[in-house]
Amino acid sequence: MRAVADRGACCGYGVCFEICPEVFKLDEAGIVYLDDDIVPAALVDRAREAAEACPQLALTLEPITH
Repeated sequence: MRAVADRGACCGYGVCFEICPEVFKLDEAGIVYLDDDIVPAALVDRAREAAEACPQLALTLEPITH
């Protein structure tokens, strides 16, 4: 899976980081960013939970298509 973050929609609640800090990072302003958009298989469930918990709907997970 691939994580997608809409930084413009992020309001810095940090819920994603609390649930899955391995995938979702926060910059100095508290806005989400990704070090790597590829979500390791072992983290897909937590990353999905984090994306679904975002109050601003700024995060999505999508399948990787080749």
